Amino acid sequence: MSDAVLEVEGLKVEYQTSSGPAVAVNGISFQVFPGETLGLVGESGCGKSTTAMAILNLVQAPGRIAEGSIRLNGTELSTLNPRSMRRIRWQEVALIPQGAMDSLNPVVRVDSQIAEVIEDHEGRQRFADMHERITELLGMVGLPARVGRLYPHELSGGMKQRVCIAMAIALRPKLLVADEPTSALDVVVQRVVAQTLLDVTQRLGMAMILIGHDIALQAQLVDRMAVMYAGSIVEVGRVESIFDHPSHPYTQLLVSSVPSITERRRRPSDATVREVHHRPSGCVFRLRCPQAFDRCRAEVPAMRELVPGHVVACHLYAGGSGEPAPAEAAGHV
Repeated sequence: MSDAVLEVEGLKVEYQTSSGPAVAVNGISFQVFPGETLGLVGESGCGKSTTAMAILNLVQAPGRIAEGSIRLNGTELSTLNPRSMRRIRWQEVALIPQGAMDSLNPVVRVDSQIAEVIEDHEGRQRFADMHERITELLGMVGLPARVGRLYPHELSGGMKQRVCIAMAIALRPKLLVADEPTSALDVVVQRVVAQTLLDVTQRLGMAMILIGHDIALQAQLVDRMAVMYAGSIVEVGRVESIFDHPSHPYTQLLVSSVPSITERRRRPSDATVREVHHRPSGCVFRLRCPQAFDRCRAEVPAMRELVPGHVVACHLYAGGSGEPAPAEAAGHV
């Protein structure tokens, strides 16, 4: 039996449209281990947030989980009824949303919103006990007790995001799913919120999935990184390994997009994620790939382990040596 907190296997999420099913997540698999922070990184539209919604069983119609398994501490989440899943949310797995202002009720004070999360799972509490608990939660995310009596519109963007973190950790879940929690903040506040996330997860021993498109910010925060493109995971590895030896051509483009003051770097492709209704045959990245060859058109690449813990889905490594096979790449697509 795996010791992973979360095991996702073959997850496929699609949306029914007038043009047919649009595949947003295409058969991805990954694991998250106790106390670990896994970064899920990729450009907008690649399926990161849809993956988060699927983990919490919050995919809304016309979307649906078409295939795959999502196990949290051995419990299959994808088949739970709404009542059972509601008990697991907040208590076993909690979401830190991207837009704090859209997530907080603007006409309810902060302490009442936190109290609602707790009492929904644990029942009514004594006022003094609840006040003490909320004060402790706010203190853990660097906010004074007085914030509890304020309304969300009275808080800055960074303070609202830290309130969302306090709500997410209120019941000490084993897994946090943070969906681009710093994307709407300026760079200084980004760092404050990111450090708050790291502090609380380490203090409470929680695992976390950190979703984002800023690979440079993720490099400072995560233990392992999964790179996602057009609904597929194309590379997974320790963050040091990903940055020192980016192997998938898409990962190489992401790493090269990070500004450097010491070297001139290749300009990333201007193309966008492909239309999800019309996925190309073979490798989904081949139409943007500067190293594509004939096999990429015909065959979907399987995940291959280059070194222990570092896997990539790319035909360049079909030989299994961890080094590209230049002879195969002679005929570009």
